[in-house]
Amino acid sequence: MKSTEVIKKVVITQKAVSMIEKENKITFIVDLRATKDDVKRAVEELYGVKVVKVNTMITPLGEKKAYVKLAPETPASELAIKLGIL
Repeated sequence: MKSTEVIKKVVITQKAVSMIEKENKITFIVDLRATKDDVKRAVEELYGVKVVKVNTMITPLGEKKAYVKLAPETPASELAIKLGIL
C-alpha cells in the first residue's frame, strides 16, 4: 500500500489538539485496510518524523482512526503547525 493512500486526513478536534500538546500524539483517519506498520511507514515517509507507536480503532462511523505517538525529538506540535492544525 502506498504511503499517500494510507493517510486520508488529519483529525482536528479539541481532544486531538489536547493529545498533541500533552502526549506528543497526532490523530489521523486512515484507510481501513492499512496496518499499524503501514501507518507508521506512511507518517515517517510523508512527514519526515520518527514514530514510536501507533494505536488504531474503528469509529462508530466505520472509519479507521490512528493515534500516532512521535519520538520526543520530533514534537507533534511542530508537525501540527506544518499541517495547519495549530
